[in-house]
Amino acid sequence: MAAIDNLMNLAAEAESALDANVAEVDRILHICNACRYCETFCAVFPAMTRRLDFNVADAHYLANLCHNCSACLYACQYAAPHEFGVNVPKTLAQVRRDTYVEYAFPRVLGMLYRRNGLTVAMAVSLGVAAFLIGTILLKGSVFVHGLEGEFYAIFPHNLLAVLFGSAFGFSILALSIGVARFWREVSEPGKPVPLPNALGEATRSVLTLKYLDGGHGDGCNNEDDAFTLWRRRFHHFTFYGFMLCFASTSLATLYHYLFAVEAPYPYLSLPVLLGTAGGIGLLIGPVGLFWLNLRRNPLQIDEAQRSMDRGFIALLFFVSLTGLALLVWRESAAMPLLLAVHLGFVMGFFLTLPYGKFAHGIFRCAALLKYAIEKRRPNPVQAGSE
Repeated sequence: MAAIDNLMNLAAEAESALDANVAEVDRILHICNACRYCETFCAVFPAMTRRLDFNVADAHYLANLCHNCSACLYACQYAAPHEFGVNVPKTLAQVRRDTYVEYAFPRVLGMLYRRNGLTVAMAVSLGVAAFLIGTILLKGSVFVHGLEGEFYAIFPHNLLAVLFGSAFGFSILALSIGVARFWREVSEPGKPVPLPNALGEATRSVLTLKYLDGGHGDGCNNEDDAFTLWRRRFHHFTFYGFMLCFASTSLATLYHYLFAVEAPYPYLSLPVLLGTAGGIGLLIGPVGLFWLNLRRNPLQIDEAQRSMDRGFIALLFFVSLTGLALLVWRESAAMPLLLAVHLGFVMGFFLTLPYGKFAHGIFRCAALLKYAIEKRRPNPVQAGSE
């Protein structure tokens, strides 16, 4: 009963926070709509001018369209200490954190992760790693000679495929359900537009991280009003590092099932080369993002989201670090131990994928697509005033 009461309290707390945050979005964007000094900064402000009032769906949409570059904060004449206290990036960051809970499936897992992102991510990963190490110890020792490079002698391939495939499949299903619900809520019927053009624009914005340039190409503001492109660069390392690792895993799957070629693969094989390049990117990117996160001006970021951000950064870093360590020492007696630890972090990543910061990339893609579609339609505010 106590657990149920706690969950109900968390749900009530989440609802109350969302209502307050949406009300603040509505207040601030009414001021911004009257000013419009920042209209050319990013996609948020042109999207804002298509609305006179801002409901829950609008708040979620604009929050995920915002990349938190913070250029508008430093340009705003109504920011603190002005009595209006306008702070668009922080306000939208608070709603963005609510998005991960509101559309999580099941929602209770989103609520639990919302408050303890770093703790949950590390606890799950280390817990799975400890379980796998214990499984190995039942057979003898985690340091085994004579099995160098023989991953499937430690854990059978079919067992790994079922366990990790199930976890990954559930995470993709949960994330898909959440994004589908988000899309249904933020979308509205309107004049048909050339969808390939909108998809192309949204894809370019995603792949180039267009809106991390501050609206002028000089980059974001991080700890002060100086512009820097490092946040964009570290995001590129992280994003493309992840994509290379995903390509490596996909190619290795094809090798195994289509060509009956089992891991480990030669160092100069394509899966290893892709995985190594991606792993290096996932070391550089997360370290850089963590460094920027530590230095971030508190005015720009929702403090409660720092734990979620750092949980995601830590998972990516340790998945990459343990994977590269396994590659380097796969032919040593330490291979079983390294394999167990690496698989623990991979499983932790899979299980928290729909509820952590990974989800922000998916919701942001949906928001960018919505923006690319709606900008090709007549502005309803202008049409209504004619």
